[in-house]
Amino acid sequence: MSTDSTKAKPEGNPDRQLAESILPLVGGAANVTSVSHCMTRMRLGLADRSRVQDEPLKALPGVLGVVEDDTYQIVLGPGKVARITPEFEALVEAQAEAARDRATAQAAAGQTAGDPAGAPRTADELAAEGAAIRAARKEKNATPVKLMLRRVANIFVPLIPALIGCGIVAGINGLFTNAGWLPALTPALAAIASGFMSLIAVFVGLNTAKEFGGTPVLGGAAAAVIVFPGVADVSAFGQKLAPGQGGVLGALFAALLAVYVEKACRRLVPSAVDVLVTPTVTVLVAGLVTLFGLMYVCGEIATGIGHLADWLLQHGGAAAGFVLGGLFLPLVMLGLHQALIPIHTTLIEQSGYTVLLPILAMAGAGQVGAAVAIYLRLRRNTSIRKTIRSALPAGFLGVGEPLIYGVSLPLGRPFITACVGGAFGGGVVGLFYQLGTSVGSTAIGPSGWALFPLLKGDQGLGAIAAIYGLGLAAGYLVGFVATYFFGFSKQMLSELNAPTETEAAAGKGTSPEPPHPGSPEPSPAPAPAGGPGSLV
Repeated sequence: MSTDSTKAKPEGNPDRQLAESILPLVGGAANVTSVSHCMTRMRLGLADRSRVQDEPLKALPGVLGVVEDDTYQIVLGPGKVARITPEFEALVEAQAEAARDRATAQAAAGQTAGDPAGAPRTADELAAEGAAIRAARKEKNATPVKLMLRRVANIFVPLIPALIGCGIVAGINGLFTNAGWLPALTPALAAIASGFMSLIAVFVGLNTAKEFGGTPVLGGAAAAVIVFPGVADVSAFGQKLAPGQGGVLGALFAALLAVYVEKACRRLVPSAVDVLVTPTVTVLVAGLVTLFGLMYVCGEIATGIGHLADWLLQHGGAAAGFVLGGLFLPLVMLGLHQALIPIHTTLIEQSGYTVLLPILAMAGAGQVGAAVAIYLRLRRNTSIRKTIRSALPAGFLGVGEPLIYGVSLPLGRPFITACVGGAFGGGVVGLFYQLGTSVGSTAIGPSGWALFPLLKGDQGLGAIAAIYGLGLAAGYLVGFVATYFFGFSKQMLSELNAPTETEAAAGKGTSPEPPHPGSPEPSPAPAPAGGPGSLV
């Protein structure tokens, strides 16, 4: 791997320095096939997964953990990931360009590159090996449901930063309006907060067409029909349409239809007239179907989603909140939580906030409480305690992956007790909904303490924040108690608190846990695979 692009490290740029530290640990620029990011993770496509050095990568200051799916995902945290990813991309491009220059020079000199062992290997062979590795990993995770949800996430996740920004502006505007502050400014804040939401269908159309292999602007044009004010003059199913009817669901299906129409035109239309016929037919067919079918049908579906969420919490209350809060961590673990993104967005379109997110956010509170209990129970396990110390601040701010994948899930039982904590937190918020106070969020993405600026509901901000805070406290407390008393078996405590080789050589005790009355003294157990205290 070339070091040309990293010889002169810019001083005082920690984001650049972290990117430079990550790159060699993922196999260098030649091993990176794609780079993107979401709210908390930098997502890398890799040619050869075996070239990644997982443990040194996880140990880097600033790296909160790693997650493997169809891409290799490095958890960096909100805000930070958006700064580091461009630096990383620039490094990859610079080193790739340097490699291309060397290859060009070698070709001009008549040289043939070989591998370190001297056996000549062509670029096609290397590409084939990388493709085989990627195909094997994709096949492992490529269930139809996960593939569908992954595509849904690819459509909506890029919209989350704008939803968050506009949501916070909406909250500020609401605060100023209720307090009577700066009346000349509040109309401007309302315009800023509402502008994106009024056109969100267009952005969904753009991303849908891009995700499914169509021309993004044609997908956006098909979806734009939904928010055009003139649709009020169109009748479908015996009633006038309303601008925005069908919302993001209608936009998604309109753009998806546009993609299929466009692809059919590309196959059938002669290339000489393709530039004129294909866009026209695509927009016309998708637009007509949207106006006279999708807007009405998807509008009914969206209304049904809103009514279902309201009915569920009004009648289920604490029980519904308990189930939702308790199941969210397993949904995150399986990647199925992505199915909720369009539902959240639909609820925000309808009422200005989603009542589901504050309940689901309680899963993170249970996770934090469980992590604190693990920290206290495993007093001798410096590896796990170090992971918890580094991941806990992010956990309080709603970034749960480091604690899930680095602590509770590998341990097993603490993951279940963390879910119990989330269930009780969700139950508290659900109970207050049933009693007449709804707590919602004006955007999706953040949770934990980071959700406070986005809270909104049918009562004053103080009451809503107090209920949300009470739910968090319940999640912390129950997650802690359940994990401390029920999260470990005696054998687990003995194994996970086993002394390290250094401590054993120094003659230190075998376990800080006192023996239970009436039970034999546990004998030291071998450390788990991967070394003392390892989560492997």
